[in-house]
Amino acid sequence: MTGKRKVSTENKLSARGVLEEIGKKIKDKTEKESKHERQLKGKLSNAKFADRLYKESGGDLRSAPSDACSLTYKFHTNITTDGGDGRHPCYGRQKNRFSESQEYGCSNVYIKGNENNSNGTACVPPRRRHMCDQNLEFLDNPHTDDTDDLLGNVLVTAKYEGNYIVNDHPDKKNNGNKSGICTSLARSFADIGDIVRGRDMFKSNEKVEIGLKKVFKKIHGKLNGAAKSYYDADEKGNYYKLREDWWKVNRDQVWEAITCEAPGDAHYFRKGPDGSDVFSNSGPCGRKELTVPTYLDYVPQFLRWFE
Repeated sequence: MTGKRKVSTENKLSARGVLEEIGKKIKDKTEKESKHERQLKGKLSNAKFADRLYKESGGDLRSAPSDACSLTYKFHTNITTDGGDGRHPCYGRQKNRFSESQEYGCSNVYIKGNENNSNGTACVPPRRRHMCDQNLEFLDNPHTDDTDDLLGNVLVTAKYEGNYIVNDHPDKKNNGNKSGICTSLARSFADIGDIVRGRDMFKSNEKVEIGLKKVFKKIHGKLNGAAKSYYDADEKGNYYKLREDWWKVNRDQVWEAITCEAPGDAHYFRKGPDGSDVFSNSGPCGRKELTVPTYLDYVPQFLRWFE
């Protein structure tokens, strides 16, 4: 990330600073291990949606726009059971996520792997409990069958998740530093990455994971050459390596989508080698930087939730 530097009194080893360093090291390692990812790069304008309203008016599948910020839940969805607000990715989710009344979920009711511990060993934050991912519950359909289609659905989630965060964030009306908005967006961005890669700890609706497994199986079936064997499923039928590299090559587009509504004067920052704050300077929250300005999506989820 390139940008202006500002000397800060914040400890270089602050919680988020440490997590960013951890994430960078993990990401650098995956960069060296990745192969064949070119076939996994999605193109939004090629995505298609089985929009009920469009089909009822004589159409077949609805195409996506080229810009993620132009996606709309009313049309770019596979939800066919409702024609109104019930199609919204945030439908049924708590809007006021930053209220002090919002609680973390810490028991085995919320966290995978806590089955033998009713008190839980990790706690899921309100942002994850109420993530705008309803549309991902409808991935199991005959039309979502390649990397472009998957990208379109993930970007719809990211766009509306970002919208809700920005509109409800306490820093939105702040006349000064709005970097807290970018940090909140980065945390949800990382949670979306965990959902896509099949490592999310939250016991959410199983429809999302079932749909993702089926879509990645379809994507694998369309791969050519050595990529197909390289991304073979494991002994349990999971395509974790494929999912990891899919996220790697498409995360930049997800970041652009989740920052669609970010204020123009909001800047993401990380600690530089000298301890100064390095702020993004290309678009709100660095959405137009050459590289995604955060590495939090490479930090294990339970560590981020402890932050």
